[in-house]
Amino acid sequence: MHEPPEPRALVPYLPEGSERQKARVEAGFWGKVRRLVGRVPFLEDAVAAYYCTTDSDTPARVKVVLTAALAYFIVPIDLIPDFIATLGFTDDAAVLFAAIQTVAPHIKDGHRTQARTALRRLSGNTDSAS
Repeated sequence: MHEPPEPRALVPYLPEGSERQKARVEAGFWGKVRRLVGRVPFLEDAVAAYYCTTDSDTPARVKVVLTAALAYFIVPIDLIPDFIATLGFTDDAAVLFAAIQTVAPHIKDGHRTQARTALRRLSGNTDSAS
């Protein structure tokens, strides 16, 4: 009998690569978010994913998957460059969606609440009802 293959994450764990990606996310994430508030429909998901990566309760493999997707989001030159009107963020959205679906149980309501709060603050809307 054959043993079933071991499940694999969407992104392999590569310590040296993941440290580079983590540094890229830490350096560029909030600047990109500030520029895109109100313009990108999946921004709340990206910010929730970011908060998940900073949560000490999040497993390392989950952090690697989400950090890789967030690093792809930050890099302006990718499969479809971000400056191309309408299409520029479709590849970013697809990568982020795939990563989030892979680790969905680890993105908690608290991460989503933090994301909504941060986006309200960045957009200048401090009304707690929105």
